[in-house]
Order: sequence, then C-alpha cells, then structure tokens
Amino acid sequence: MKLSTRGQYGSRLLLDLALHQGKGPVLLRDIACRQQIPLPYLKQLVAPLVSGGLLRSTRGAKGGLLLAKSPEQVHLREVIQLLEGPIAPVECVNDPRLCECSSSCATRDVWAQLQKAMEGVLEGTTLRDLMERQREKEQPGAVMYNI
Repeated sequence: MKLSTRGQYGSRLLLDLALHQGKGPVLLRDIACRQQIPLPYLKQLVAPLVSGGLLRSTRGAKGGLLLAKSPEQVHLREVIQLLEGPIAPVECVNDPRLCECSSSCATRDVWAQLQKAMEGVLEGTTLRDLMERQREKEQPGAVMYNI
C-alpha cells in the first residue's frame, strides 16, 4: 500500500494541531505555512476529519481548528482510514468475494499478514507518540528528515 498525500498531509495537519494544543484555535493557513502544504489541499482534508470526529472547527474572529480528542486518543489508523479508506494492500483481503481464488491463494495470506502488520503499527501510534518523536527531532544536533 502506498500512502497518498491525503494520509501524509492529514497526519501532519493533526500533528501540527497537537503541537499547538492549548493555544486556542489554529488557523489553517498557519498550518499550511509551517507544514509547507498547499492551503487548498489542506482545506479538502478538514471536512472528513471533522465528520470523523478528530477535528473541531470554530468560526469567527478567534476561529480556527482544534483537536476534538486528546493526542493520546488519536491513533494513526483512524486518521489513515478516514482519509485513505481501508488499509489493505489488495482488495481481496477485505472482500474475498472479489476474487474466485481467494480461498486457495497463498499470496492472499501474505497480503493479509501485511495488512495486520500495518494496522498494528498505525493503531499503536498516537498523536502523542508523534509529538514526542517530533520534539526529539527538534533537539539540538538532531538530524531532520521530511515526514
């Protein structure tokens, strides 16, 4: 499975909000600037994250975006599923009816294992975990990589 920019940018959007939590609503344009993500693209990600219960949007002069849950409660699996859909390297893993060979296919077993491993990593990683990783990378002497 190749993660699209939707999943990558959505994760960075939520991480940015988590890092600025407690400072009030955050403007999407500020996140776009800090994360170097086009603002029009970020705007497309807000609606599914709000409807999925991960973001709150407030209007007005002091409006912006807030996390709807604490960073400890937001698992990357939920983020990726909201923005990307099912986490499966091939469609027959989630729906064996899509392939006549599903019941006798040895490779499908491997794809199912891969799916479980990916889901395990994503379920085991919260925004709090990402916040800690980000802060470690920002320590003096740390080597920075694009996420």
